[in-house]
Amino acid sequence: MSASESTESNIELPWEAQARKAARPCPHLVLAWSVDEPARIGESLAIEGPVCLGRGGPLSDDPAPRGVLAKVRPDQQLACEPIANARISRLQLVAEPEGDGVKIRSLGRALMRINGATVTEGVARHGDVVEIHNAAVFYVCVRPTRLPQLSTWDAEHTAPFAFGGPDPFGLVGESEAAWALRDAYAFAASTDRHVLLLGESGVGKEVAARSIHGLSPRSARPFIARNASTMPETLLDAELFGNAKNYPNPGMAERAGLVGEADGSTLFLDEIGDLPEKCQVHLLRVLDADGEYQRLGESKTRRSSFKLVAATNRPVASLKHDFLARFVHRIEIAGLDQRREDIPLLVGHLLDHAARKNPTVAARFFEVRAGARAEPRIAPNLVARLLRHPFTHHVREIDRLLWLAIGTATGDFIGLTPAVESELRDSATSEQEVADLDRETVARALADNDRSPTRTAKALGLKNRYVLIRLLKKHGLSVSADADGSDA
Repeated sequence: MSASESTESNIELPWEAQARKAARPCPHLVLAWSVDEPARIGESLAIEGPVCLGRGGPLSDDPAPRGVLAKVRPDQQLACEPIANARISRLQLVAEPEGDGVKIRSLGRALMRINGATVTEGVARHGDVVEIHNAAVFYVCVRPTRLPQLSTWDAEHTAPFAFGGPDPFGLVGESEAAWALRDAYAFAASTDRHVLLLGESGVGKEVAARSIHGLSPRSARPFIARNASTMPETLLDAELFGNAKNYPNPGMAERAGLVGEADGSTLFLDEIGDLPEKCQVHLLRVLDADGEYQRLGESKTRRSSFKLVAATNRPVASLKHDFLARFVHRIEIAGLDQRREDIPLLVGHLLDHAARKNPTVAARFFEVRAGARAEPRIAPNLVARLLRHPFTHHVREIDRLLWLAIGTATGDFIGLTPAVESELRDSATSEQEVADLDRETVARALADNDRSPTRTAKALGLKNRYVLIRLLKKHGLSVSADADGSDA
């Protein structure tokens, strides 16, 4: 090989440079509850090396550099003020990376708990909850020190929103998964191609559809939404395509149908997987580029320039293959198991919504400062348990559990009442149960779940996919890069 050939082969190409510069994942402590500083929920501390955590600034005898909580977004990493929580000692914790977790020592006066167990020292991993008794709750997650830059979402062209609050379209979250969703919605909104939203019940598919509409050039037109499962099979064509005047019966009014109403706008059809295959066929022609259709009782062809955003919680294989092919964009909406650090933010948002709708809730459970409603009074044990609960209906389930806590509360704070506790489970599979999972069981679960790390972990009852990855290493198994990336 000549010198010039050798030099040319060593040139770093753009995608190689991007991969090299990608932030290395490391454990983070994300503030999930604070008795004195509730406005700081969502701030996080990266544990890249030994750090101290405590009230106020550095001390002369700190055993490690003083950690600083930060508000982290793809376009910013804003270091925040030192902790001012009076219940936290000047030197409360010392933390350092250990394997795939973080080793934490408690040096303060308040007791420390990891997943409910009182300890002075322990290793917390992704998905674990660290409590400083009656002072603060932290959630442990593994994520990049800097969130990846977004490719399509443009903050300059989107109404600004407060850290931890809902974005202009209703999505709440500051996790890597939440920001990846915003970027996916923005990209889907930038084209005229149809979109299929996939995800379990309660993950926020209508919020996703409204985000796509709101980010698109169609946003000035009304958003049209309908649940496909409520459309009777015999009336499907009339519902979708409308009918001529006096058809099929004299005196019938002319109707534009959903497709006609959505001309120049977005049509959201929820539960599209509930449509029988023969009904899916009715939509094939209108979903093609020219959007051709006919109203019932008319011979002329009409056209509608609409964008269909459809949603289903069923596997994509349940859809007719040529119907599925019309959806160029397919977005898997992350469930709460993929963005648990957003749970405290969602709790605050849902309680704020409840207070705005119900003056009794506002008066009983919320602080009032300067004559205005402030933060909700919520007990730390409820937040800690919600962080560890394996959700099946996601945001909808959080909302239901919060209303149960409100309805069964005996004081002026929202806590872990017996009624709520009876419905909560611990997402953590015991270490012994994990150890007992043999290679054949793990390999079969991988195959049954299309080698998706998140779905496989859930099928095996593991608390997150990081536990699965440790199991895979133990048994000499792996998932494909495609499967891992598509599920993130």
